[in-house]
Amino acid sequence: MPSAPADIDKLCAAVPDDLATLIRKHADIFPNDLPPGLPPERDHDHKIQLEPGAQPTVRTQWRLTQPELDELRRQLDYLLEKGFVRPSTSPFAAPILFTPKKDGGLRMCIDYRALNQVTIKSRYPIPRADELIDQLRGAKFFSKIDPRGGYHQIRVNEADCYKTAFRTRYESYEYTVMPFGLTNAPSTFQLTMNEVFRPLLDKCVIVYLDDILIYSTTREAHLKDLEAVFSLLQQHRLITKGSKCEFLKQELEFLGHVISIDGVKIDPKKNRGHTRLEAAG
Repeated sequence: MPSAPADIDKLCAAVPDDLATLIRKHADIFPNDLPPGLPPERDHDHKIQLEPGAQPTVRTQWRLTQPELDELRRQLDYLLEKGFVRPSTSPFAAPILFTPKKDGGLRMCIDYRALNQVTIKSRYPIPRADELIDQLRGAKFFSKIDPRGGYHQIRVNEADCYKTAFRTRYESYEYTVMPFGLTNAPSTFQLTMNEVFRPLLDKCVIVYLDDILIYSTTREAHLKDLEAVFSLLQQHRLITKGSKCEFLKQELEFLGHVISIDGVKIDPKKNRGHTRLEAAG
């Protein structure tokens, strides 16, 4: 497991002492970055099953601007250093593109649409948000956990890595961890999270992809529930992004709703004009 982050004191300073003690006990699930190297092999590493007779998909690379090329080199250096991609001679070749971030930066995306068209689709269910929220009736304390790097904590099955290949002006590369953009990636991630949190699902935890919510009726119970969640994350070598986690709240946003001790309502920032839903309590 990764070592405790240098700014663990900053994380602990923002929460009550008893929760800070709990966080320090499980400090290795709150690192500053994804550790180098592959995540552990799991029961459900991502597989890419192609339709019978499917041929390798190849698409022409789009022209990139100089700022995009600079960002490409930076992101490739990061991914190679971590071991998340490797040089490839695969017959598959997806193009890359960049989209703007809210902070003005650039997000690198792999256009896997051609690969997705010939991939057999997973039927693993993604839960309904309204059914998840129904579980919160009577809860008074809430915490939300954000998995750091999300998909990159799951391996691609070794036999399928070559299918993720993408081309750049420098070289072709393939992913060793699950990239964004693959048609079945959400199903694989949901399956993994359900397996990890199975002992706690619909008891004190609900999971929608990378949104993990812990809920309890009392503060004392909530601390015990958090410890159980932290222990499962530690056991399965999953890590979180501490700066995006929220702990011991009596109101927070989840899946476009505001969850509180008074009930559930549509988040006005997400969907203005909707009326208040029936109270969860």
